[in-house]
Amino acid sequence: MNPVFSGRIEQGKVLLDNPNRYLVQISRLEGQRIEVVLRKQKSTRSINQNNYYWGVVLELLSDNGNTPDEWHEMCRQMFLKSFKTVNNKEIEFARSTTKLNTVEMETYLENIRRFAVTELNCFIPLPNEVEAA
Repeated sequence: MNPVFSGRIEQGKVLLDNPNRYLVQISRLEGQRIEVVLRKQKSTRSINQNNYYWGVVLELLSDNGNTPDEWHEMCRQMFLKSFKTVNNKEIEFARSTTKLNTVEMETYLENIRRFAVTELNCFIPLPNEVEAA
């Protein structure tokens, strides 16, 4: 995976959040041709999405057995599978929810809600259907 460095632009200058990590990566590429991509940072899942996921979705699933942490791992395995090639071998892993953008997180939550109702007969309300505490 290619490293991604975040930061901001101020007065025409790039100010990186972690310049030391960037310098280490540059030293590894000494003498090689590179490609630089500059884009606006993608939005990651929202705090509200994360609170809904842990406070509603995983809590309701845990009523069917297993802890919220166990359900988190199982849902990642079911709905966030990805593959990497290492030494010509395909390695399967589950993506982290912390790396999902808001659209990917909503798709993930919808997949879980669908699974819960069809496989567990467990209804998980949408975020706008949950009463604020």
